[in-house]
Amino acid sequence: MSTWNLSAGRWPLHQGRCVDNLVGVNVLRVQRWSEMDVAARQQILHRGLDDIFEPSLRASIGDLIEDVRQRGDAAVCDALERFDGITTTPDALRLTDAEYESAIVSDDVAAAIDDAIAHLRIFNERQLEHSSSWSHESEPGLTIGEKVTPITSAGLFTPSGKASYPSVTYQLAVPALVAGVPEIAVVVPPVPGGQGEVDPAVIHVCRTLGLRNIFRVNGPAGIAALGFGTESIPRVRKIVGPGSPAVTIAQVEMQRHGVSTMMLLGPTESLVLADDSADVMRLAADLLIEAEHGTDTSVVLVTPSSDLAGRVDNELQQQIAELPEIRATAARAALGPNGGCVIVNDLDEACTVANLYAAEHLQIAVAESEIERCVDQIDHAGEMLIGQHTPFSAANFVIGCPASLPTSGFAHVASGITAQAFMKRTAIARATEEALHRMAPSITALADHEGFPAHAAAIRRRQG
Repeated sequence: MSTWNLSAGRWPLHQGRCVDNLVGVNVLRVQRWSEMDVAARQQILHRGLDDIFEPSLRASIGDLIEDVRQRGDAAVCDALERFDGITTTPDALRLTDAEYESAIVSDDVAAAIDDAIAHLRIFNERQLEHSSSWSHESEPGLTIGEKVTPITSAGLFTPSGKASYPSVTYQLAVPALVAGVPEIAVVVPPVPGGQGEVDPAVIHVCRTLGLRNIFRVNGPAGIAALGFGTESIPRVRKIVGPGSPAVTIAQVEMQRHGVSTMMLLGPTESLVLADDSADVMRLAADLLIEAEHGTDTSVVLVTPSSDLAGRVDNELQQQIAELPEIRATAARAALGPNGGCVIVNDLDEACTVANLYAAEHLQIAVAESEIERCVDQIDHAGEMLIGQHTPFSAANFVIGCPASLPTSGFAHVASGITAQAFMKRTAIARATEEALHRMAPSITALADHEGFPAHAAAIRRRQG
């Protein structure tokens, strides 16, 4: 990392970290964008991809996928015992009726799930209103259009390892149901340290939504089982859901077998763009939302204010001290070696950095007069949350915007999982004889140029 002094000269820095005027050990790795070399910029932008595509892990997942393809349920059960320490039989992979009916959550959690589902339905139903079938007469006698229909089946993966994730289940399931997908299967690893039981909150979500096909399966093996189909687990056409690098690799590898999967949903990440108007307590709290997920998380603060960066670092130290050790360790990794603070010259440069980073989760915490300018300049982010009353946790759980979002820079080319992820478009066209006659010279000219005589003949024969 570069060594520099910030413009005000208040913080002597060594190897990209502040060493003076801060309480305790610094949390933020601080760098100035204009002084970062190519390697330093690439390091902060590249996050996560090497872990996802680590060669030995990819080879191991490839072997597991092939085992599931050949041996079906038996391989799925072996993977569950090998990686999760759970011994089971093929007939126990699908949750029993008793497990399905007896899952209990607190009244508060049940009410929160209902609240979240209601918001998700609103967002996805409104989205579909803007993506319906259409037709248009592009010239006299030529009608073009699209028929929009749901895919026939979907597999939803809910992780279970670092935490309980019923929110992932409803974030995936509600869009699929709103889209009208007729066949939906849910795979979820058993809770760590248990006897094979599945998180009751995940079951509650499925029961609330009327989803019955729930399977206790190790993550990568479950992805393979959904893609191939086994004796117990149905084959689906599309698989979605976030997870570990192993789960992500499994989804990428299954594309080779004709299964549709989404963009990378790897380790979580966030970027907050802030100026001096931001409230420091809220800013630090919001940086910690995604930072507490794991030591593979990346969290970045981008600001033109070195003073703000220093105050945030002080506040982060105090707030991290209140977290459980496992979350505090994750936060320090996310805000230190994995991410940190990038000092920029102005908000225009901040927007440039935000676009290059293409964060999964982006929050804009700037003066009201600057919000529109920042929103207009930023095109690449999984989600864009405006203002300090719109924290990541609100979007993750309740707001209704997609929370399963592209990571590792794939927000440059992909969007979050919404109802549209479960829809497909079929192009439709109809030409009259007169319209075809009008297009005939163009068709035959291009067919002759590209060397396809049958293409041209189909037109010339109609003309006698």
